[in-house]
Amino acid sequence: MLIQNAMIYTMAGDPIPNGYLLVRDGKIAAVGPMPAPGAAGEEVIDAGGASLYPGFVDAHTHLGMWEDGLTFEGDDGNEDTDPVTPQMRGIDAVNPLDRCFEEACAAGVTTVVTGPGSANPIGGQLAAVKTAGRRVDNMVIKEPVAMKMALGENPKSTYHGKSQTPSTRMATAALIREELYKTRRYLTDLELSRKDEDIDPPEYDIKCEALIPVLRRELQVHFHAHRADDIFTAMRLGREFDLDYVIIHGTDGYLIADDLAEENVPVFSGPILCDRSKPELKNLTPACPGILQKQGIRIAIVTDHPVVPIQYLPLSAALAVREGLEREEALRAITINPARICHIDNRVGSLEPGKDADFSLFRADPLQISTKPEMVFVSGRRVF
Repeated sequence: MLIQNAMIYTMAGDPIPNGYLLVRDGKIAAVGPMPAPGAAGEEVIDAGGASLYPGFVDAHTHLGMWEDGLTFEGDDGNEDTDPVTPQMRGIDAVNPLDRCFEEACAAGVTTVVTGPGSANPIGGQLAAVKTAGRRVDNMVIKEPVAMKMALGENPKSTYHGKSQTPSTRMATAALIREELYKTRRYLTDLELSRKDEDIDPPEYDIKCEALIPVLRRELQVHFHAHRADDIFTAMRLGREFDLDYVIIHGTDGYLIADDLAEENVPVFSGPILCDRSKPELKNLTPACPGILQKQGIRIAIVTDHPVVPIQYLPLSAALAVREGLEREEALRAITINPARICHIDNRVGSLEPGKDADFSLFRADPLQISTKPEMVFVSGRRVF
């Protein structure tokens, strides 16, 4: 397929005012200024000056985990029978036939990170998946892409009602710390047994096995944290165990932006199109992403679907622009930034040769509330 005469926002450099994009075998084969190369045998789409953007990336959702229009029957996001469940794999609960996947495609959101919620201090494994398809195994970009951990009110409120630990912030952090120290010891014993045949390996522990890549910095940690003190706890744990980690939500982040910048901590900001439904959201403002970005903090904007429906990711970015974030930075915050932070930018997030052919064609600014894409493609296949 060849798309020509388009205003191309590659998100990898300056826009191309009048360019082309060539797709072969589901990948971007070439992109550049007109004139386009010969396209014998290719489908040709004349964009007529419309704008081409990379597929949008929402780096924090629970898409397919809390199914649309259902209650308990479709609620598969929190295994809240045990506060420490690193062995849970979000991919085992995602239902790609949930109609919200179609709504994501129709809005130009072609990649999401989805997985467990925040009831547990350690909730389980997140996956980066495409939003088009019917079998999740064929939609995976990277799995696992991160380990979900949670601080603050959610674990407290979940287990306080059960008269179980954790019922305080101290206990939440202690449970995470305990499991990471246990895994460190487990890993040491495992390595010793491999070096010395006279030493028996430790008894198999699926929780420790799931956390070994975290301690080796092979798997990122996504810390749910709204309040400033919870963000600092995440930073404390990050330093203690040398973690590759991201702050999810970061509602109070703009109040401690200099601290986040000093330690180079990325923040997935959002949801920002919602009410202050609990005490730790009292400082919620759509100005947060702009303040963080101006401090040099790497940001992405997220919906936390279904808290904010997935199709409102561009609208969330537009609200951040209204409150001070530059438009270009807002576009980066829903394309290349989340892809880079999640280490999936070899596949998605920008329009460059070799990457997946995920893109949308718009006749107007995608950050305007009245705009929706004219066409959306995932892996070179038109899905809207």
